[in-house]
Amino acid sequence: MKSNVWWNVASVAIASGSVMITDPAIAQSLFIAYPADQYETTYDRIFLIGTASPDGEVKVNGETIERSPDGHFAPTVPLQMGRNQITLTHGNEQLTLTVNRISATSPTPVGVSFAADSLSPAVNIARQPGELICFSAIAPPSGEVSVQLGNQTLPLTEQPLVELPPNSAVLTFQNQPIPIPGAASYQGCATATEAGSFGQPEFQLTLNGQTVSQAAPGTVSVLSPAQIEIAEVTAESGTARTGPSTDYSRLTPLPQGTQAMITGREGEWLRLDYGAWIRDSEVQIRSSAVPPRSLIRSVQARQVEGWTEIVFPLQVPVPVTVDQGSNTFTLTLHNATAQTDTILLSDDPLIERLDWTQPDPDRIQYVFHLKTEQQWGYKLDYRGTSLVLSLRHPPASDVPEASDRPLSGVSVLLDPGHGSNADLGARGPTGYPEKDVTLIVSKLLQNELTRRGATVYMTREGDEDLYPQDRVDMINEVEPTVSLSLHYNALPDNGDAIHTTGIGTFWYNTQAHDLAMFLHNYLVGTLDRPSYGVFWNNLALTRPTVAPAVLLELGFMINPYEFEWITNPAEQQKLAIALADGLTDWIQKRE
Repeated sequence: MKSNVWWNVASVAIASGSVMITDPAIAQSLFIAYPADQYETTYDRIFLIGTASPDGEVKVNGETIERSPDGHFAPTVPLQMGRNQITLTHGNEQLTLTVNRISATSPTPVGVSFAADSLSPAVNIARQPGELICFSAIAPPSGEVSVQLGNQTLPLTEQPLVELPPNSAVLTFQNQPIPIPGAASYQGCATATEAGSFGQPEFQLTLNGQTVSQAAPGTVSVLSPAQIEIAEVTAESGTARTGPSTDYSRLTPLPQGTQAMITGREGEWLRLDYGAWIRDSEVQIRSSAVPPRSLIRSVQARQVEGWTEIVFPLQVPVPVTVDQGSNTFTLTLHNATAQTDTILLSDDPLIERLDWTQPDPDRIQYVFHLKTEQQWGYKLDYRGTSLVLSLRHPPASDVPEASDRPLSGVSVLLDPGHGSNADLGARGPTGYPEKDVTLIVSKLLQNELTRRGATVYMTREGDEDLYPQDRVDMINEVEPTVSLSLHYNALPDNGDAIHTTGIGTFWYNTQAHDLAMFLHNYLVGTLDRPSYGVFWNNLALTRPTVAPAVLLELGFMINPYEFEWITNPAEQQKLAIALADGLTDWIQKRE
């Protein structure tokens, strides 16, 4: 069975639990929805999500806890390192579960030794001649650490060891750096001018009269300038990143066919000459006598149904990046040089003017000045060696202001989050799953939008097992006016489940920011709901570029009080109406 493995707020905490009860209205005996027995966490606390009949008291380790009118609860329990036994009682009922706390930080050294898995390079790396090759290790403070590479011995400098929390820490407002006592980071860099393989670097630590040596797991090579390798993107959309792992941030995806010279390697990752990294599984590699470079002369804009296409004739498909601003769309061509004298851009429904500059010899920037602040979507693809940038026109605005079908001509894709028994999403105190309530509200919203004249597409109509990419593919195929992914929220284990409530809204591409902010404020104000916040976030359902795409977390499943609002049919209908009204208002004001 497929399951959602993409990150979202709801999936951070609610991953497993006890037997699910799917009807929130059923009075229950003592029940724990989260965490499961023998659950492991790295946090120093955890919340317990559950319920019991409203009569009497529920105690956790002998202490009476707060409950909602329906009997739901979400207390936070402190955790010691290792095994923690938690006992809940309600009248004559008792439940006991064990939560195991494990270390969240990197391993620290024991005695005179390097910390486990701390020597870098941890994988085989390759760099260009004369480029810095950097090394690092974690060892006890006040030691002397050096590394030998070939015939060079490099002393490493001691620095305090500080770790950054995960990105999810911002969701609990605890995203401060974490000093690690009892260990230090030792770092240094060297260069090599001769091409070839230098093998595994050998690290040496001297402390308190003892000396230990250990080889790094990875090898170091220096690329030959005479042996040029080219990476050509074979994936439909190559994922370019700021560094050599999925921990690094995404850059503008590279259209299929893009070519660039390889300037470095790190394990399965390749560094391209314009600075981005890409997995070797997304490209094919070939040798070449020269790096890919292109001239560009004329540029032509033309209108097709609903879009303006701008064609950039190139000799080679070069890497590109995009930057959206207020009233501007900037396209950068890397490894390209302009010989441009003529650009065809007649009167256009979207573009006011196109300017271009060459800020350095291998980079051209095209700045499109737009007639409206709101941007409605874009696409990038190579057709042969010509790059085609498609900019979407605003939706038609010929609907009379007083029409009872103000969304005529507008299409909306609704994505009810999660969707199968293998992908429940967050669960409330009764075990009621997020997948069910997102589908209920999505269908109510579908009815409201249809009544206003919109064409509505649904990623699922029932319990359907969809990967995030399945949903993204539907957005790209349908090309709706806007895309809304509906979810309900949870928190990392160290969150405050009983005091955290409200609507949260997530966007990624600049074109979706205004929609995210408007809908968020509209729902908070119209429904008198708390605001959890508006977040820029790299989520699969916010990344599509063909339309403004927003992900809404409409409340916290894990909050005992908000859960009662979430599962109230009358409030669900009010929410659907508010969403439809807010979207209608936003579209009418930005057409």
